[in-house]
Amino acid sequence: MKNIIYITAFLLLIVSGCKVSKDIAVPTAPLPEAFRNSMSNDSIGIASIEWKQFFANEQLQQLIDSTITNNFDLQIAIKNIEAAQLIIKQARLGNLPTVSLGVNAAINRPSDNSLNGLSLSQFLGKSYVEDYSMSAALSWEADIWGKIKNQKAKSLATYLQNGEVKKVIQTNLVAFVAKGYYNLLLLDAQIAIARKNLLLNDSTLRIIKLQYESGQVTTLGVQQAQAQRLVAALLIPQLEQAISIQESALSVLAAVLPATVKRKGTINDIVFSNHLSTGVPSLLLQNRPDIKFQELQLAIANANTGIAKAEMYPSLKITAAGGINAFKASNWFSIPASLFGTVAGGITQPLFQRKELKTKYEITKLEREKTVLQFRQSVLTAVGEVSEALVKADKLKEQETIAEARVLLLQQAIGNADLLFRNGMATYLEVIAAQSNVLQSELALAALKKEQLNAVVELYRSLGGGWK
Repeated sequence: MKNIIYITAFLLLIVSGCKVSKDIAVPTAPLPEAFRNSMSNDSIGIASIEWKQFFANEQLQQLIDSTITNNFDLQIAIKNIEAAQLIIKQARLGNLPTVSLGVNAAINRPSDNSLNGLSLSQFLGKSYVEDYSMSAALSWEADIWGKIKNQKAKSLATYLQNGEVKKVIQTNLVAFVAKGYYNLLLLDAQIAIARKNLLLNDSTLRIIKLQYESGQVTTLGVQQAQAQRLVAALLIPQLEQAISIQESALSVLAAVLPATVKRKGTINDIVFSNHLSTGVPSLLLQNRPDIKFQELQLAIANANTGIAKAEMYPSLKITAAGGINAFKASNWFSIPASLFGTVAGGITQPLFQRKELKTKYEITKLEREKTVLQFRQSVLTAVGEVSEALVKADKLKEQETIAEARVLLLQQAIGNADLLFRNGMATYLEVIAAQSNVLQSELALAALKKEQLNAVVELYRSLGGGWK
């Protein structure tokens, strides 16, 4: 026993400083000094703002909170985190030996014509032999090459990855719910515009019918006025259908049966600060959970490479067993005569396994190189998303300003056209054209407002906001 301990200690001293695989550090991320289209020089961006503070609308806050609490995808992610926690606890015990307890009883009756049968009859005076044993067995492998250490590192990185997956799901949910809510406000605004335009068309149609009865216009005038009225009327059921579909989609995200989504105010009541700070690009490495996920994937790849390399080197195992053994049940617990014990130590070096271990090691190195490329791609994608959201928010704001001026001008024009028509100074065609123009321009303005809000939401998400 002492010799085994000495030999083991000697071997551990020789190889304890050896490291069979060198980890690759987190690669340099392809980050610019500043985001394209960004006018902000602040070191802290909007991603650091909690979603409850970023979205001021009370109904939207309640909807997001309900979705985060009940969403099934998020609940699955939480279960994955809990499972990973159990794996970490198990991996922490990797350096401890395995211990097993066994109880065995056997009766062996050899052939009378066999050597064992003749020997039993001659020496024991019976044709069978009994064997009763109860033992505890211990097995321990020295972590010379860091295999167990790498397994622990892999388990920890996997656990942290599950946490990042949960964050990714939550950031996407917050963005989806906000965009869906704003789409409902848009549809509410558009249906109000359609109903207002329908009333305006009804008024115009009544006047044209009166002129038709007095012979001032032909049947064609009445038909064109009726057709214009139907354009506005057709929009109403279409928009009602879209509202119902959007409400159902938001209900499913919140894991509830399709129902009406409560909302307050109009789309014009939603206002964000004109100063949307992006912060410095390096903050993406901290705030974007998908980038953190890829960074942790590199840690897992490093651990896999170390494990595959360690499997090519000798493994040192020590085993021990002890207990009681007897050939008669009556002598089974006769102590100390029935006691036995064994201790063994061995070094196993793989020699030839059809190059399986070498191939596995080379594949893990290639997987690690792929992980580096995936990390850089995730950073590049994130920078692109931020730049795209910035230019959208900026240019859509300009388009909204122009569209507002156009709507105001057309609203004045329709008032003038109606007045001129009543006094016989404009034709019904001019009135119908003015009504069509104002309908389309008001609908387009509402859509631009929604797109501008969505761009702000996307900027918040692309910077990593929503999981705090």
